[in-house]
Amino acid sequence: MSHTATRSPRGLDSSASRFRERALARRRRPWRRALATVLVLAVLAGAGWVLGWTQVLGLRDVEVVGVGGREARRVEQLVDVAPGTPLVRVDTSAVEAAVRQRVTVAEVSVHRSWPGTLVVDVVPRVAAIVVKNPAGRLQVVDATGVAFGTVKKAPKGVPVVTATGSRSMRPEALQAALALLRDLPEDLAGEVSALRVSSADLVTFTLRGHTVIWGGEAEPERKTRVLRALLTTKAKVIDVSAPDTPVTR
Repeated sequence: MSHTATRSPRGLDSSASRFRERALARRRRPWRRALATVLVLAVLAGAGWVLGWTQVLGLRDVEVVGVGGREARRVEQLVDVAPGTPLVRVDTSAVEAAVRQRVTVAEVSVHRSWPGTLVVDVVPRVAAIVVKNPAGRLQVVDATGVAFGTVKKAPKGVPVVTATGSRSMRPEALQAALALLRDLPEDLAGEVSALRVSSADLVTFTLRGHTVIWGGEAEPERKTRVLRALLTTKAKVIDVSAPDTPVTR
């Protein structure tokens, strides 16, 4: 005799209930995803509004680093950004361009420091030589040939360059003087004084009590080797402008 198993009404009701719950869950899932997406977008939009259109994270302070005192104040005056401007909307490239117009500034970079500071990092020009102009004024010039100020007295260790034979120093003559100091070894360059430039091909200077006729920019290494050897002599004048045939007297 065989028996057929029958499911109780309670079991049938339980299965049907689970089926309906799964079906409802499947129908609700897309709506939940959509709602979550809407909430995320709303949060992002709110954050963007706070960042870009309110003063919550607006400009409160300009910090100048790399220089101090009066120079820092002059740089800060070039930062034309209204207080309260959302920091994220500040055009840092425009600020850099404005600060770079100051002749004493060699390089500049600008970055944001949250929550409300704009940092202006300045690299100032450094004096390489001081040029004595025809009126007797001392003009400070950096290693690239840019004049960026006048002084009453040359800074310590910075040689004074005088143009001879003309009313003012021509650019090529100025470059010849800078090339000399760049090409000389540090131990010699630091002792150069009374640097005179007649032309780009005739640079003379005083070194360890000797008057040195250097000439132009050509063959600096060979000239240096010859000069070192002749500095040990008692010659008052050392001419290495033609290093293969140096002259002393």
